[in-house]
Amino acid sequence: MSWGAPRPGGIELDGFARATYDYDGRVHDVYRAGSGPGVIVIHEIPGVTPNVAAFGRRVADAGFTAVLPSLFGTPGKPVSVRYMLGQGTRACVSREFAIWALGRTSSATVWCRALARDVHEELGGPGVGAVGMCLTGGFALAMMVDDHTVAPVLSQPSLPLGLTASRKAAVGLSAEDIAAVQSRAAGGCDVLGLRFTGDPLVRAARFDTLRTLLGDRFIGVEIDSSKGNAHGIRAQAHSVLTEDLVDEPGHPTKDALDQVLDFFATRLKG
Repeated sequence: MSWGAPRPGGIELDGFARATYDYDGRVHDVYRAGSGPGVIVIHEIPGVTPNVAAFGRRVADAGFTAVLPSLFGTPGKPVSVRYMLGQGTRACVSREFAIWALGRTSSATVWCRALARDVHEELGGPGVGAVGMCLTGGFALAMMVDDHTVAPVLSQPSLPLGLTASRKAAVGLSAEDIAAVQSRAAGGCDVLGLRFTGDPLVRAARFDTLRTLLGDRFIGVEIDSSKGNAHGIRAQAHSVLTEDLVDEPGHPTKDALDQVLDFFATRLKG
């Protein structure tokens, strides 16, 4: 495993330094900003969009080193329906992402865990934070298998996909990893989860499972997106920290963002 110089032809993001990270032959560009304890920000579909990068800058501004791996997509490219569908299709056929599988952890989490380990060794502190979003929402939970991940955040964790009750309730981990996560929770590691109540990709059953598995160590933030809700949140709202964030005091998505940053501050800075 090693950090390397940026690959030729890569995309630069304003305010971020770019390098490559290689673990076990898998190489991805990684963007970094800020200083302080590390927080791994794992993007949603379709990639490191402007709003994902903006969230990373907020993390950096809050006193952390924001580390954004680019697992797919074009960094900095805005969201569009065509872009979403293209990258979603790519993820569905990739062996790295357990899109439909029950009882299996996505292999991409192994690379993310190695990245988190090296970031922690470099930056020190009590550990690292991790945020997964949508397709990668459960990655932060899988990274909790390692002791150095001390502040995992699951933002709209969407895997496994599917219409069956078992898939709606599943958390996208192998039985072995679930046992390790339960052990960490029993030892005092909290997990923060975010979802909109009407999100068809993240049903209430998944958060119910997390509460059953982790008990009081699971902090579930469920934002009302039902018809006629007080804040006019659209029924299909999905991305709590990015595309559906309303950066206004008193708005529940802004409150959720502040809670995430406070979660990192409490667990990474003491």
